[in-house]
Amino acid sequence: MKVILFLIIGYVMGALPNGVWIGKYFKGIDIREHGSKNSGATNSYRVLGPKYGLMVLAADALKGFLPPFLASQFGVTGNWLILIGMAAIIGHILSFFLNFKGGKGVATSLGVFLFLIPKVTLALLVIFIIVVYATRYISLGSIIAAILLPVLTFISPLNYGIEKWPMMVMTIIIAIFVVYKHKTNIERLLKGTENKFKLK
Repeated sequence: MKVILFLIIGYVMGALPNGVWIGKYFKGIDIREHGSKNSGATNSYRVLGPKYGLMVLAADALKGFLPPFLASQFGVTGNWLILIGMAAIIGHILSFFLNFKGGKGVATSLGVFLFLIPKVTLALLVIFIIVVYATRYISLGSIIAAILLPVLTFISPLNYGIEKWPMMVMTIIIAIFVVYKHKTNIERLLKGTENKFKLK
């Protein structure tokens, strides 16, 4: 029952559409009608500006971090934490608040993995920042980080009683999904028409 409760909590927290709510509350606009029409942090940054974009990023990462963290505080360990983290990511991607639509899951995955595999996540964050700084493409940074996620996870020790192969399966699924969700970005990158990240 405890695990089921936290799976539900994970999904509901993950489903919170922070970008949509912050955009409507502070700017009076629905970001799903602007820019890339995505409800995540990147489009929030472009449409709402850096202050609110970073607010969405932090909120989306936090809703990924909190479910497995809270579950661990109530004695949940091992591979159940992986499933609770996945529930949060699925909630973000298929939010019942948004008719089972949502963002690409990058920021929420960041929060989940920051708890489950912090050293790997911090290393990927550094790689992401370097790629974005060098190319000005957030999408490229996200894609490269996603591809490297299972690679670095494979060579890293795990905590909380989590087994290696279930964690590998999760990271591979997330990597494939993130790359798939960026398919239109990949097409634009190949054509040279992808939007570049600009500091405002």
